[in-house]
This record gives sequence, structure tokens and C-alpha cells, in this order.
Amino acid sequence: MSAKNSYDVLVVGTGLYGAVFAHEAASAGKRVLVIDKRQHIAGNICTEQISGIHVHKYGAHIFHTNDRRVWSYITKFAEFNRFTNAPVANFHGELFSLPFNMYTFHRMWGVTTPEEAAACIAAQRAEVKGEPRNLEEQAISLVGRDLYEKLVKGYTEKQWGRDCRELPAFIIRRLPVRMTFDNNYFNALFQGIPVGGYTAMVARLLEGIEVRLGVDYLKEKAELDRLAGQVVYTGPIDAYFSYRLGTLEYRSVRFETELLHMPNYQGNAVVNYTDKETPWTRIIEHKWFTFGKADDGSDLPDTIISREYSAEWQPGDEPYYPVNDEKNSRLYDQYRALADKEAHVIFGGRLGAYRYYDMDAVIAAALDAAEEWLKV
Repeated sequence: MSAKNSYDVLVVGTGLYGAVFAHEAASAGKRVLVIDKRQHIAGNICTEQISGIHVHKYGAHIFHTNDRRVWSYITKFAEFNRFTNAPVANFHGELFSLPFNMYTFHRMWGVTTPEEAAACIAAQRAEVKGEPRNLEEQAISLVGRDLYEKLVKGYTEKQWGRDCRELPAFIIRRLPVRMTFDNNYFNALFQGIPVGGYTAMVARLLEGIEVRLGVDYLKEKAELDRLAGQVVYTGPIDAYFSYRLGTLEYRSVRFETELLHMPNYQGNAVVNYTDKETPWTRIIEHKWFTFGKADDGSDLPDTIISREYSAEWQPGDEPYYPVNDEKNSRLYDQYRALADKEAHVIFGGRLGAYRYYDMDAVIAAALDAAEEWLKV
């Protein structure tokens, strides 16, 4: 670090990756500055309290992991409740259990035993010959055509804005299918929601660290780069390089959030609308992430819902999901080659690495990157 640097590291972004890296660097005695172009911390896991309800400002975030190291780490900054994700699927008013389990199979085919359910799926899987070539074939090979048509096709095409036959097979490989009556979608060893919300958790990660909000790194890059010898960048990798090789594609999400003067709107935190005709992909009822209770344990008389609409990303929108098809993956590899030449910049997070990350994977990646950097 040269004498002109005021900080050892400049962290761009207060989401999980940036907050964890900043905490580790500061704990090691490094001088850290964290900036974010938004006027709040916590990135897309930001929660804000409205009428006593912790609202997930950028869509539902349910923490789940089998990684004991990550769980041990993050629980130093928040107590987690026992929330278990058990979403419901609504297909033109027909309700099905998600994940696909015995409740789902009984509702679809009237079967009552795992043997009967397995036989129904096996008979329908047979239409896919060889290795699945796209998402449609992958889904049918997992659950058969009936479940695909009612519970996968419409939802997925709304989410990605593409025909399922144009989407890569790997997107749906995480689809949980169980021959039990277990409604736990993630089936993870550890899961829950931080008591007090995600923003409070991130605030504890950043405690004692200088944070500047409303600062656009790319607009002030030259000046900001002079402040520190190391930059940790968690924004879009193509934007960092001024889109010189082209624009990576993302899906964005738009929310319509309402405060309703009723105690219970849908009876569940997450309801997916799996038909193509319903314009939203799902409705989140935020109070059920905390079992309908305020922080003091009292009942909440009102409720808040958010309808989620998926859309193609346009400049100025918030990018949510990278479109990891073959074309975009090739373009990302070219940007990655440019990034590797930036000796004093670490690219991280879902935008910096152009990949879909669960929260536990983001934390693990940030811990690994910080450990590696601190060795130097």
C-alpha cells in the first residue's frame, strides 16, 4: 500500500459478500471503507420494518445451509428463528405442496403410497430418451409430464421469459422430489430467518467499520481507487469494464407491496402461481417468516404482501438472476479473463461472479477470499 492510501481495502457493496469480507478485514486490523450506491445497507437481503413486520424489500430470502462453518460464523451476528420453507403452488386455484412430495403426488394422481407415486412418475419419465437436452426434458425426467405442465412450465417461463425448451437443463436440477410427506423445501441441516431481520444482521457485521451510502463507485472510480490499495467489487462485472465486450443478460424482479388491514391473507409465507396466465410468479406474505409475531412476541393485526413479477433486465433495473446459458457463459468467461488482469481488485458476489448464489455460498466465498487476501 502506498503512502497516499487512506485505507487498506475499499469494499464496493454492503450485501453479504461485501459485509463479510469487510468484517474479516477489519477484524484482522485492516483499515476498511465500505461504500454502496443505495441509501441502505444489506444489498438485496435488506429488510425494513413496516407496521411491526420485517418486509423483505427485494424478495424472500430464507437462509439455509448444510455448511457447519458458515452456520457457526453467521450465527455470531444473528439469532435465527426456526422458520422452515414450505411453499404452496397455486395452479388456477388448485393447490399443491412444494417440494414435490407425497402430498403433491396424492393431489395430482390420487396415489397414497410411495410405490404408486414412483410408478406414475416412471411411466411419464419414459418419454425422455437419453440425456435431457433442455429444461423441459430435465423436468419431465424428474417428475413426469403432468407435474411439469402444472407446476413447472408456466412458473419457469414467467421467471425466465423464455420457453422451457430454450433453457438449459441444469437450471432445474435442484428441483426437490421426495417420496415422503416432508414439506421442508430445502431439507437443510440449518435454516431460518434472522431475528430482527437481515438488515440488523448486516449492521452487526459492519459494526465499527466506516460505511458511506449513496456513493456510486463506477461514477467516481478514479478518485475512490486512490483511497485504497485493494478493491473488493461486488457489482456487475460487465459494468466494471464499461460493457466493452457486450452486456451480460439478467432477469429482474418487480414488486407490488401492499399493507392489508387483515390478520391473514394466504396462510403461508410463499405461494407460487404456476400457471402462465397469472402475471405474477408468487406472492410473499412477510409476517409468516416470523410466524405472524412482532419482535416482542405479540400478534400482528395487519399483514403485508408482495406480488413478484419477473422481467427482462433493462439498464437502470436491479439485476437479480444471471442468465447462465451458453452465450452468456462464454461472454462471462471473457470478462473473467479481463478481471484476472486487475491485480488489485477482487470480484465477488452474484454480480461480480455472474452466478446464482445461495446466501451460504456467498458467505463461504467471502470468507475464503478474505482469508486468501489476508495471507498476502
